[in-house]
Amino acid sequence: MADIDPLSGIAVFVAVARSGSFTRAAEQLGVTKSAVGKSVARLEARLGVKLLHRTTRLMHLTADGEAYLAACASAMDDIVAAESALRSSRQILQGRLRVDMPVAFGRRVLLPILLEICEPHAGLSLSLTFNDATIDPLAEDVDLVVHFGALRDSSHLVARRLATQDRVICAAPRYLERHGTPATLGDLAGHHGVVGSPKGPPLHWVVEHEGQIRQIAPPATHQLGDGDAIIDAAVGGFGICQMPSSLVRDHIASGALVPVMSDLSTVPVDIHAVWPKQAHLSPRVRYAVDQLVAYAARGYLS
Repeated sequence: MADIDPLSGIAVFVAVARSGSFTRAAEQLGVTKSAVGKSVARLEARLGVKLLHRTTRLMHLTADGEAYLAACASAMDDIVAAESALRSSRQILQGRLRVDMPVAFGRRVLLPILLEICEPHAGLSLSLTFNDATIDPLAEDVDLVVHFGALRDSSHLVARRLATQDRVICAAPRYLERHGTPATLGDLAGHHGVVGSPKGPPLHWVVEHEGQIRQIAPPATHQLGDGDAIIDAAVGGFGICQMPSSLVRDHIASGALVPVMSDLSTVPVDIHAVWPKQAHLSPRVRYAVDQLVAYAARGYLS
């Protein structure tokens, strides 16, 4: 037996339900009223439920019809939006792209990339915010968020992993000369920690200890609200920090920071692009995500 097309009759049913009339649906679809009736009847037979109550003068949806319409109409609207977005991908990109990103990573890594990918599109404007707090892009009216770490479950967001970085625990040489070099988790109790804040970078560190990934609370000697400030404090000799490798790599290469407890700080951190589900087919958002994925594949976000 040939496979039954699951979409057969759905467009006709949605047209009937939305117009409230077989006659108007037939006019919209450019077919006869009889063809519309037969299509809906075949759909009902296939589903095994009654979708419409019909008389010579009135037509209304059954409870099953209401539920089926909600699902079908949403799917068809998504298909129409997808086709529109694909057509628009061949057009000139324009409008405002609003991106929120971590402070240090945004300024040092993402800002040059975003400026570069937008430069060929004169009609594309940027609104960039630098923020180490985790935000909801829908609540904050942001098109795209670049985020370090685990994602919160949310039905209204779409996420794409861009890259993965190592975490590094490190401190300035002069701090280690004064306070010693910690080797175990127990040693941290006698040290100064440079950590985030409740509305900024994390207060905790992530380590692997005895084969288990754990979140630990180092001494919160200094709590700072953004990643750049944490790194500056660590370089200044105020304590030990844990940061993604891209943010401390140059300081380690220059000798301004020294990795410590490297056997424990082996748990990588993911970098995600996150955006509201309804913006998924926006040409600006899709272009930005595709470009970030391409740059990440070439190692620019690692």
